[in-house]
Amino acid sequence: MFSLFSLISLLVIPVICNQKWQVQYSISMKCALKGSTTHLSGRYNHPNHHTVTETFWTVNPVKGKEPVNLLDHPDYKGRVQYLPDKEQRAFVLKLSNVSHQDEGMYCLRIVAKKDRYLGYPGIELNVTELRGEIPEEIVEGESPVLFCKTTCILSDKTDFTWYKNGKRLSESSDSDKLLLQLVSSDDTGNYSCAVRDQQHLPSPAVTLSVGYPPKSVSVSISPSGEIVEGDSVTLSCSSDSNPPALNFSWFKENQSSAVGSGQSFSISSFNSSHSGRYYCEAQNQHGSQRSESVSVTSTGGQKTLLYAAAGIGAALICICIIIVVIKISSRKTGDAGGQSGVSKQENNSTAVTDQTSAKPSKTADPNDLVYASVTHSRPREPQRAGDEDEVQYASIQHHRNTRNTTAEAGCQYGNTVSAGSNAEKADDSDVIYSSIKVA
Repeated sequence: MFSLFSLISLLVIPVICNQKWQVQYSISMKCALKGSTTHLSGRYNHPNHHTVTETFWTVNPVKGKEPVNLLDHPDYKGRVQYLPDKEQRAFVLKLSNVSHQDEGMYCLRIVAKKDRYLGYPGIELNVTELRGEIPEEIVEGESPVLFCKTTCILSDKTDFTWYKNGKRLSESSDSDKLLLQLVSSDDTGNYSCAVRDQQHLPSPAVTLSVGYPPKSVSVSISPSGEIVEGDSVTLSCSSDSNPPALNFSWFKENQSSAVGSGQSFSISSFNSSHSGRYYCEAQNQHGSQRSESVSVTSTGGQKTLLYAAAGIGAALICICIIIVVIKISSRKTGDAGGQSGVSKQENNSTAVTDQTSAKPSKTADPNDLVYASVTHSRPREPQRAGDEDEVQYASIQHHRNTRNTTAEAGCQYGNTVSAGSNAEKADDSDVIYSSIKVA
C-alpha cells in the first residue's frame, strides 16, 4: 500500500510543478549606449494545461492596469522587434536607437487562454553616453591620463578606441584609459573615445591643451628699411607660448634696467643716441625666454644730404645752361663787331696815311692838328729777292693841341692810347691798328 502511494506521488508532483508560471531574465540590469541597439532576453515556463496565445514586452508596468505591448506604444514605434524561440521558450526584445527616454523596467508578459502572467521584476535598462575626461591643466613634460567615462557599466569586456583630431591612435590601449607619455606641444589636440564594436558612436571631443613657456621669441623692426634720424621706429616682440605671453620687457645691451615694456616698443624721433642692440623678454606662468639681439642704427643725415646734393646738382645744371646761352650770344655779337671793326680799321689806316703826308693848314684849329710819329722797333734789313713783304705794326698815339706827340714802337705788336685835353682815356673805337708794308 505504501509503495503504491509513493509511486503515485512521484508521478503527480512533476505535473503539479509544471503548472507553475516562471520567467527568467538573462540579466537584471542592462547598460546601453545612447544611439545604439540593445537586446533584452527572457525565458518563461507555464503550466502544461495552459496554452500560450501571446507573448510581448512591456515597460514600467503599473499594478492594476493592463500592460501595453511595446509594438503598440507610440514612443517605440518602428524601433521594436521580437525574436521568439519557441523551442527554448525564449523571447528576445531588440530595441534600436536607444535614448534616455527609454530608461525603465522591461518585463515579459505571457498571455494564455485562461490565464496571464507578468514576469516582474524585469530588466532595468539604463542609457549612457561616452564622455572624455582630461586633467584640468597639463604642462609640457608631464604624463597625463585620459579617461573614457560612462554613467553605467556597459559590460565587463568592453574595448575602447581612442582618436585624436578624428584619427585613430594606433598606440591607444583597449581600456577606458589612455596614457600620454611626456607630453609636448605636439600632443595638443581634440581627443575622443568610442566602444570598439560601436565606433560610429564616439564621445564628444575634448581639447587637450599643453602649457609651455615662451619659445621662438623674435623681434621685428618697422620700418624694415634704413632708419634716418628723426624717423619713428617701432620694435615688436612675438613668441610661441601656451597660454600666450602677457608680460614683455625691452632691454638695450650694456644697460642694466629695462628700457620699455609691452609687446611693442616705439621711439618717436630716432637719433644717434638710440642706436644700439635691443632684445625683448616674453613671460607667462610657465616661464620666460629672451629673443636674439637686433641692431638698430640710423643712417645719419643721409636723407638731408641727398636732398642737398640734388638741389646743388640742379643749380649747377641751370648755371651751365645760362653760361652756354651767354657764350652763344657773345659769339654772335663778337662776329658782328669784328666785321665792323675791320671795316673801321681800314678806314682809319687810310686816314692816318693821309694825315702823315699832309701838311697842316694854316687856317686849321691847332686843337684839330694830329701828329703821327712812326718808329720801327728794329733796323730794316735789305730785302732779299723772293722774300715776302714783311708786315710791320706800329703804335700810334694821337695828341691834340700843341703838346708833344710821341709814337713809340715798343714791339712789333703794340697798344694804341689816345689822350684828350682832359687826359681821359679814349674809347676802344679810338684805337687804330695800321698795317704798313715796308719796301
